[in-house]
Amino acid sequence: MNNNLLVTKRSGEKEPIDLDKIHKVITWAAKGLNNVSVSQVEIKAHIQFYDGIRTSDIHETLIKSAADLISKDSPDYQYLAARLAIFHLRKKAYGQFEPPRLYQHVARMVDMGKYDRHLLEDYSVEEYEQMEDFLDHWRDMNFSYAAVKQLEGKYLVQNRVTGEIYESAQFLYILVAACLFANYPKETRMSYIRRFYDAVSQFKISLPTPIMSGVRTPTRQFSSCVLIECGDSLDSINATASAIVKYVSQRAGIGINAGRIRALGSPIRGGEAFHTGCLPFYKYFQTAVKSCSQGGVRGGAATLFYPLWHLEVESLLVLKNNRGVEENRVRHLDYGVQFNKLMYQRLIKDEHITLFSPSDVPGLYDAFFADQDEFEKLYVKYEQDPSIRKKQIKAIELFSLFMQERASTGRIYLQNVDHCNTHSPFDAKVAPVRQSNLCLEIALPTKPLEHVNDENGEIALCTLSAFNLGAIDSLDELEEMADLTVRALDSLLDYQDYPVPAALNATMGRRTLGVGVINFAYYLAKHGVRYSDGSANGLVHRAFEAIQYHLLKASVGLAREKGACPKFNETTYAKGLLPIDTYKKDLDSICSEPLQYDWDSLREEIKQYGLRNSTLSALMPSETSSQISNATNGIEPPRGHISVKSSKDGVLKQVVPEYERLKDQYELLWEIPSNDGYLQLVAIMQKFVDQTISANTSYDPGKYDGGKVPMKLLLKDLLTAYKLGVKTLYYHNTRDGATDSQEDLAVVGKQKPVVEAVVEEDDDCAGGACKI
Repeated sequence: MNNNLLVTKRSGEKEPIDLDKIHKVITWAAKGLNNVSVSQVEIKAHIQFYDGIRTSDIHETLIKSAADLISKDSPDYQYLAARLAIFHLRKKAYGQFEPPRLYQHVARMVDMGKYDRHLLEDYSVEEYEQMEDFLDHWRDMNFSYAAVKQLEGKYLVQNRVTGEIYESAQFLYILVAACLFANYPKETRMSYIRRFYDAVSQFKISLPTPIMSGVRTPTRQFSSCVLIECGDSLDSINATASAIVKYVSQRAGIGINAGRIRALGSPIRGGEAFHTGCLPFYKYFQTAVKSCSQGGVRGGAATLFYPLWHLEVESLLVLKNNRGVEENRVRHLDYGVQFNKLMYQRLIKDEHITLFSPSDVPGLYDAFFADQDEFEKLYVKYEQDPSIRKKQIKAIELFSLFMQERASTGRIYLQNVDHCNTHSPFDAKVAPVRQSNLCLEIALPTKPLEHVNDENGEIALCTLSAFNLGAIDSLDELEEMADLTVRALDSLLDYQDYPVPAALNATMGRRTLGVGVINFAYYLAKHGVRYSDGSANGLVHRAFEAIQYHLLKASVGLAREKGACPKFNETTYAKGLLPIDTYKKDLDSICSEPLQYDWDSLREEIKQYGLRNSTLSALMPSETSSQISNATNGIEPPRGHISVKSSKDGVLKQVVPEYERLKDQYELLWEIPSNDGYLQLVAIMQKFVDQTISANTSYDPGKYDGGKVPMKLLLKDLLTAYKLGVKTLYYHNTRDGATDSQEDLAVVGKQKPVVEAVVEEDDDCAGGACKI
């Protein structure tokens, strides 16, 4: 190595390269780590040095050299690279490794317009000194490399045009806590801030992207999920598009319910004109979704919902298909297709499904969600009415088309609307659930907007968070975590802004939260159980019972202090019904685990005090936010012991937790023989989760004759999920033949679309074997 190279300092001065200084920095970063070599990082980096190299480029070369060495044999390079990246990040933010004192930092950031001014108005200098005492910047050293790069790319306050970074992670965590508990009495709020800060900075509670990137800044919209329902009028369609633009720009993922829009050829103004059908309006919504980039944090995205029995369904099912022309495709939205028991019964009995335009069949669309008996009565009546426009199609053909498109795109989703309403925290007669969201874990009431400022419409928002199951040693810890999470998220509802009146009214009335989990695969591995063989069923039942019980306890406690949410009377909880009362009893045949908690006493408390929050649980994918905690994402099995995630900074390697000790305990996605065990676990979770679950189905065509997944199997899994009470299905993953030593480059739901050839038509499915 040439010691005579000159380096260019940040000031522009040049001086000889100081190899001792470089050695000291790498040695510091390697302290306490196993199976890492300082000299190997140095050699790998030195090769890339050149005369006049900037000091910042030296540091980035060291980081990349360490990151390239991350492997199953040497997983601790992910921490060495992370420490080097933290060092570099702090030098960029503060000009030195040591962060400034908290008050000085906040004052400077408020003056620059980067932090919300209330942080200086609501807290005294003395209180900032108290926060300083329990602020622990050394916790930055617990991040993995993937976590640091995600923090740097998405969460830390920065100038996204110039790339300047203004803060490091512990300031993020402490100031989120300070913002969320600012309205608490002075005598208690420091205790809450300290405990919440400890929980999030030690990865016990995971926060979603909108909260981590937004809370503490002047932007005040932090709900992850927004549900917007469209009516069948031009005013409503325009109001829906306007609301989409406002919320996409504020970092929210969107669910659009467009199922009411009448079919192509329907009469308008008493037959004065023919209706143009759904496609032009879906394209309009697509344009609205793609109009904003969400502040550079993530791109706008939405899922649009419609019922399986819509007259245009055969055209709507192929909207993402790569064949066809732009005029008859709307490829940049995802779609959620809505099913109910009658649709499945027609499949099982090998009968027909009749398609209608919602505008031609009064009462049918509303009954589809609110009253299944009424829906069936009306559906059969309209089928027999010769004056009503309709089309009949064999159920097996329609289901097969749905599954064909779901398999080929991976992103045609499923909602069982009856389960979403019969096993729901809402009384379907007065507050039916008519849609979900982009990731299919939210199930909340909506009402169409009649115009842009319609206060009678209802746009549903849900604010998310997650418990890190891998970070808890006992389910008893969930009591404190649930109390902190519910209090923080409930405060956030009052703290944030609402750009559309219908969203403000709905949120203040229902105060909906959605708490999920991350690191589920690690939790199973730690306990020596598997997805596929039933061994995890009892463990999962106990864990999710504890989660929902403690969340409800926290919300009833908050209701005792602050009052129940105003629309508590529209919940099933108000009738004394709990999730344990309404789940699909078919589940008992695969899990007979007894209840562990005193639900009867909780029921009485809820009847007496109400709940502060209409909903409390939802299981989201957590694909990005789980990386911050170095956790496996959501409830999914990992594809490999090392996941390779794509980001704008390139490829990031992340090793599963405790790889060296638990590598044989992890069950990897493509080792799982079928979806049966996974769907059973989802159904057990759904017994307790009051909203819904981002659950995926996965198929390896290589296991089947001719490399084709039998349609019979695909439909069997749909029927199994329905029978066990699963409300929604998210991605359809198909193994694309890439190596999975993982070095597996695929990310859930973002693998190459699978060609249609992997799905084999199979009419054998409709034999009546599945009883639902």
